[in-house]
Amino acid sequence: MCELLPAAALLVAIYALYALITETFFRRSVCVSGAAMTGRTVIITGGNTGIGKTTAKELARRGSRVILACRSQERAEAAIRDIERETGSTQVVYLQLDLGSLQSVRSFANTFLKTEPRLDLLINNAGESRTPLLRPHLLGVLPISFTHWCSPRGSGLVADGRTKDGFGVEFGVNHLGHFLLTCLLLERLKEGAGGRVITLSSVAHRWGRVDFDELLATKDLGSGRYSWQFFQAYCNSKLCNVLFTRELARRLRGTTVSCYSVHPGIVRTELSRHVSLWQKVFIEPVSRLFFLDPEEGAQTTLHCALQEGLEPLSGQYFTCCLPQELGAHARDDAVARKLWEVSERLSGLS
Repeated sequence: MCELLPAAALLVAIYALYALITETFFRRSVCVSGAAMTGRTVIITGGNTGIGKTTAKELARRGSRVILACRSQERAEAAIRDIERETGSTQVVYLQLDLGSLQSVRSFANTFLKTEPRLDLLINNAGESRTPLLRPHLLGVLPISFTHWCSPRGSGLVADGRTKDGFGVEFGVNHLGHFLLTCLLLERLKEGAGGRVITLSSVAHRWGRVDFDELLATKDLGSGRYSWQFFQAYCNSKLCNVLFTRELARRLRGTTVSCYSVHPGIVRTELSRHVSLWQKVFIEPVSRLFFLDPEEGAQTTLHCALQEGLEPLSGQYFTCCLPQELGAHARDDAVARKLWEVSERLSGLS
């Protein structure tokens, strides 16, 4: 009997550690709102996979007309078939959008404004990174593979990473494309009652910084050859998401439109598409044990989309369906204002 005590103690310790980790870094939450969305129109960027697809499915189930704003028509149409089969909705449609092309963003907005009479909810969900393990919102904290982390661009694990307009992909897609899209659609949002803009950020914003001199000189917020440098660029873009939401809320005061930034959690989204076989052997068990699935990762986005009475919290950052305190650098209104002005120039709005 005594011989079993050390083993039992070890099992208890392992369980306690697992519980501690899952209740801190990998905490789950649930959107409890029962609000219907019948008659409302929603745009979700990157809505053909992962968190975006799960969000689209739930909003379609509640009666929304859902526009999947995606690059790939083939993948979007496959997602639409899945959503229609699971929800019975016939109000899910595809419009082509490449956030890495400002011309594509303008074309999307022009088509939408000509064909859709209303917009109630814009979810800036799509994300990109030159570090494949961060596509999109996969980790938000740290990459997994040390070899991947230290691999130079020539290894084939990372791409060159420039948008069609020459911006670094993290800044160009994660921030600037969504910035322009939101600005072009704001007037339509204001025409309704209670419009919302939700932008997916990440806890990685805590390690971000915005170097305006570097941005104006290189059209990028990160440079170098290694994945840790690309991870820094990702963190910087996620900080831009938070600052953008903060400044947008300031500019929306006195209107019926509110906005929120969201950390979805550490989510397992299409991991196997971006890692090698030997990486899967290590990563898959860890991800299945700890990471959130897309349905769990969509809960905070759904909370900010559906929960009544959130308007006084416009501009705030949410995780686990709750507003979270931001660090000082993410609450810097002067930097947020300057980022907005620089983004207007870079996107051709001024």
